[in-house]
Amino acid sequence: MPILIGIHPVTEALRNRHPLERILIAKGAGGQPVQQIVDLSRQNSVPVRFEPRAALDRLAGTAAHQGVVALGAVKKYAGLEEVASHAQLLVLLDGVEDPHNLGAIVRTALAAGADAVVVPERRATGLTETVAKAAAGALEHLPVARVGNMNRALDDLKQRGFWIYGLDEGGQQDYNKVDYSRPTAFVLGGEGKGLHELVRKHCDALVRIPVAGRISSLNVSVAAGIVLFEWKRQSAG
Repeated sequence: MPILIGIHPVTEALRNRHPLERILIAKGAGGQPVQQIVDLSRQNSVPVRFEPRAALDRLAGTAAHQGVVALGAVKKYAGLEEVASHAQLLVLLDGVEDPHNLGAIVRTALAAGADAVVVPERRATGLTETVAKAAAGALEHLPVARVGNMNRALDDLKQRGFWIYGLDEGGQQDYNKVDYSRPTAFVLGGEGKGLHELVRKHCDALVRIPVAGRISSLNVSVAAGIVLFEWKRQSAG
């Protein structure tokens, strides 16, 4: 992942809307140039984190970073409105942290006919080089949108007429016994944690993948493939 060091390089990247994963600012750093970076980050929907200066030293490999370090993304994020306006299938990820899983889901979503993948700004992996490799070229063809709040994003989609289906091992319906309404949004939880409670409550229905044996749930990228291709099968029928 490319790293930008210093006030001027980061400011110019923001002004030119280069894809950035997040910006780290040393705790205690201030002044008009730093405030300008914070303001531009908000305008560009780039997360800002305030970290101890030693953390920035380690990341930058030098102490000469002026209290500002930015991590670049391999692709510019789309906005939710941009991807939802004409979509029939969206895949929302509630806290997927493994970049290999995100890359695999992007690849599968493209193959199943999804219009975009949606990820949150915080507590989730972003568009790193590892994600791009795992996606095997799919990032070039499928938009990835980033939202500040997953629950607000679900409310927005409902207002647009989307039906929200959460994949949850406690779901009352088997995934292959649901007649999916369009436009459709599938929500998948993070590794080991599943869906957050508030996200679960925003879903119109919770569906499950029945499994045999002692394993209660599948890897999130495998589960994504199962439900997305069931949606594709129904769409072709």
